[in-house]
Amino acid sequence: MATLGLSEADRKAVEDFRQDVVDPSRNALVIVDFWAEWCGPCKQLAPVLEQVAAEYEPKGVKLVKVNVDENRFIASQFRVQSIPTVYAVFQGQPVADLSQARTASQLKQMLDQILAQLPIESEEKMQAAEIAPLIAMAEEILEGGDAERALSVYAQIAEMAPDNVEVRAGQARAFVALGQLDEAQAVLDAVPEGAGHDALLERARAALSLARDAKPVADLSAVQARVAANPDDHAARFELANGFMANGDRQAAADALLEIIARERDWNDNAARTQLLKLFEAVGLEDPWVSAQRRRLSAILFG
Repeated sequence: MATLGLSEADRKAVEDFRQDVVDPSRNALVIVDFWAEWCGPCKQLAPVLEQVAAEYEPKGVKLVKVNVDENRFIASQFRVQSIPTVYAVFQGQPVADLSQARTASQLKQMLDQILAQLPIESEEKMQAAEIAPLIAMAEEILEGGDAERALSVYAQIAEMAPDNVEVRAGQARAFVALGQLDEAQAVLDAVPEGAGHDALLERARAALSLARDAKPVADLSAVQARVAANPDDHAARFELANGFMANGDRQAAADALLEIIARERDWNDNAARTQLLKLFEAVGLEDPWVSAQRRRLSAILFG
């Protein structure tokens, strides 16, 4: 923004704009709100902008207000013809016109789209990079069967990132593995709606649902005998599958559920398929074991 030939006041306005907007926008997204004291719609929009900017500050967003009556040259450079006019600025350049956003949800939707496409440096990204190896370690410990130690690691990470959904989902799964189902439910209930990471949360919820359905059974021989005596006793085989799940034998559980589906796929309003899909969710849809069982299920349904 050239300053040659400008008045002293305009030169100061340009310098202030450079300090307040251009320089911070090198690594952050700056929302520039062009407004005036006499503008009613500006005053209505201001609380929305302030609320969202405060919420998105950890994501690398900053709000700067520019009074057009006091900064006519700046407003002219941005070709402001009516107010409120709101721009998103990154690396000194307008990257989006946010003027049409009038509600917090509209503004958040637009900001989410912009932030997903720009290399913004933010507290969230730095924190995510810092805790990623710790989450991977906790997950490895949990998958290895040491749920108590995994829960301890997740608790330490939660102190660093109390709102991290991935951590909360891991904590819930660790509680489930320890049989502390009410604690797992409390963790999941505390996650706000729209927090993201839906797949991770669904995995934890599926694990919790399975744990509530399936009670550990010390001796499955009686129900196994019922299945052996009558292979079409699907209720007994379903009970056997839940017993296997509760005892940690996911392969035997999947075998039993797939056998029910093969014999009577719609039995009990698709109870076996529903339970099998919960098992897939709990294990993790990207897990190679789940992929193998899905292929078995497809062969039964479409073979």
